Amino acid sequence: MKLRKKINYKHKQVMLVDDNELDNFINEKIIESSEFAEKIYINTSSQSALEFLKNIDLIDLENTNVFPDIIFIDLNMPIIDGFQFIEALNEIESDRVKKCRRVILTSSVHPEDRLKAESISGDILFINKPLTKDILATI
Repeated sequence: MKLRKKINYKHKQVMLVDDNELDNFINEKIIESSEFAEKIYINTSSQSALEFLKNIDLIDLENTNVFPDIIFIDLNMPIIDGFQFIEALNEIESDRVKKCRRVILTSSVHPEDRLKAESISGDILFINKPLTKDILATI
């Protein structure tokens, strides 16, 4: 019989919100290999991520820790961009949403994007892609 090592993950759940499936795949592998989170939710659109989060908050009445601790958000997405996603997320009246850390994970090099991120209320971190194990260690 082979015994598995019990992994002490840093976080229970995280979410990736990025329309680029390759970025999601790479980020998922980095998160897994660094034992950063036990569960990784992946959404390729802001709309699907928002619906998922709203539904978790409505359904998970027993507070079973299904809600992500951290949401990694790309800025440049169609229909609802990363900033609009954060604004919509902030409008959800929930303690779990308020406790959830938002990490903008972007390839944007525009200084105005960083300034805009700093002006948004909530616990927001601005990181340039690519995500690395070293970056995860600082979160």
